[in-house]
Amino acid sequence: MLRKFAYNKIFRTTGMLLLFLLLLLFPMSHEYSLEEEKIVKASKTATKKEVFLIDKDGYVARTKVVLEGKDDEDYAQKLIELLIIGDKYEQKLPNGFKGILPSDTKINSVKIHENDITIDLSDDFLELTKNNSVKALEALTYNLTTINNIKYVYINIDGKTLDTIPNTNEIISFPLSRKDGINKSFDVTSYKNVYSTTIYYVNKNNNGYYYVPVTKMNNDNRDKIKIIIDELTSSHIYETNLMSFLNYNTKLISYGLKDEVLTLNFNEFLFDDIDSKSILEEVIYSISLSVRDNYDVKEVVFTVDGNEITKSVIKSIE
Repeated sequence: MLRKFAYNKIFRTTGMLLLFLLLLLFPMSHEYSLEEEKIVKASKTATKKEVFLIDKDGYVARTKVVLEGKDDEDYAQKLIELLIIGDKYEQKLPNGFKGILPSDTKINSVKIHENDITIDLSDDFLELTKNNSVKALEALTYNLTTINNIKYVYINIDGKTLDTIPNTNEIISFPLSRKDGINKSFDVTSYKNVYSTTIYYVNKNNNGYYYVPVTKMNNDNRDKIKIIIDELTSSHIYETNLMSFLNYNTKLISYGLKDEVLTLNFNEFLFDDIDSKSILEEVIYSISLSVRDNYDVKEVVFTVDGNEITKSVIKSIE
């Protein structure tokens, strides 16, 4: 009986070892979700949400904060409050990030109707300097369009439509949307047939890496995915303090859009490590975030020489 017990124990141990070896040899493919984020240790229910704030270099940049609301309108109010300098949520901001709206700005009302959101702010908003006015509008637009289904933003000042960008004569064309761009860079040879493509670069602070969207305004009428990959593999990045982790030898061999899924087929230089067939997270997110702002898709599938490597789920990013 002891011999039988010993045999059983050996068989079980051997089986566990074989299973462990199989898992090592055939690891599960990783699926990146832009919606799911790590749970904050301080709370079992609080999650970090995507927000756009002003970074140390003056860009409107993507970061994460712990933020909750009773409903979408309440959450929208908190997103605006994050942007008010010295407001009650200032302690929630990550190191290196800050708001931009004048400290005396009051939120009179927030109303959501289908895909539209209308916010009414006090006239303290008009104290914005000329340089900060555009950034403030971009930060408001990008923050408020992180809310599910919200695509368009309207801004009133004490009940009246904000007609011009504060301290400029530039007329605002409502509704505002992400198609208006962010951190815009102009490289145009003609004011006819101007196209825009938003690309997410990587920046770094003491807490690690984060993403900065830049809208390139030019006369390039190619498919946006070609522009995105070409820009991210370029040896000349938009600004020296912005980075791309995509190898400059990476080539987009082919791509296809079907059933709200964008499939991208690259050469092997997409890999950070060819032997392990691993792709840097920064590469996945730079491409996926860029696709999200330029295409109406649910997933981005990454393939190398026709073989699926991983996929990124694009939903309402939190």
